[in-house]
Amino acid sequence: MHKNSTDWENVGKWYNQIVGTHGHHYHQSIVIPGVLKLLNLVEGKTVNLLDLACGQGVLSRHLPAAASYVGVDAAAQLIKAAQSYQHKRPCKFVHADVIKPLALPPESFSHATLILAAQNIEFPLKVFENAFKYLQSKGTFVVVINHPCFRIPRQSSWQVDQANKMQFRRINRYMSNMKIPIQTHPSQGQNSPQTWSFHHPLMDYSRWLHEAGFVINLIEEWCSDKTSEGGAAKMENRSREEIPMFMAIAACKR
Repeated sequence: MHKNSTDWENVGKWYNQIVGTHGHHYHQSIVIPGVLKLLNLVEGKTVNLLDLACGQGVLSRHLPAAASYVGVDAAAQLIKAAQSYQHKRPCKFVHADVIKPLALPPESFSHATLILAAQNIEFPLKVFENAFKYLQSKGTFVVVINHPCFRIPRQSSWQVDQANKMQFRRINRYMSNMKIPIQTHPSQGQNSPQTWSFHHPLMDYSRWLHEAGFVINLIEEWCSDKTSEGGAAKMENRSREEIPMFMAIAACKR
């Protein structure tokens, strides 16, 4: 796979192993429960969900049995992995680029999601426009990203103020749009598979949703639920509780 490709074809096997059937730790403890709450799936009401940049389809394995699901991803290896899992509900997985027109009926979905993927897509506005196109009127769109204010690859880090016994988040750059290469296995150096992370300030996500035709209903910030042990535990746990790891946006099609 070409180094400049933004899909995850070249890391599909590794990513599928990490996520597995139920998701990695943060999928299970924070992200998927939070997404299900924001989707507000009402029992007895028809649910047709479009999962954009679905990866290996982990969300599909957590939805109510009555929900109909279509997942779309540009990585053929991840779509193949998604199809290999057992599903308790109608599921369809499509190999396609989510920034381009999809071979799906317009306005055929009640809900759409983009989970932990917008930061790996070069043109998020195009994905938002696709979500708008395929959602029904008043449809719900949920976007989850690594928090753009505090989780910027190579431009943010944890540091310690020894005098005040506080761990804090250092932010070197925020307002600039950045395309940042990420090595999946840093120990392999130049032989490591590479993905791309795209940083944008929060206002860009708000503007893109507005331009696509959405109204933002709610923004949530989710912190890590992990805990430390040892002498620095109090400091580290406090900083985790104060600095969110994820940001979730629930929007509605106007």
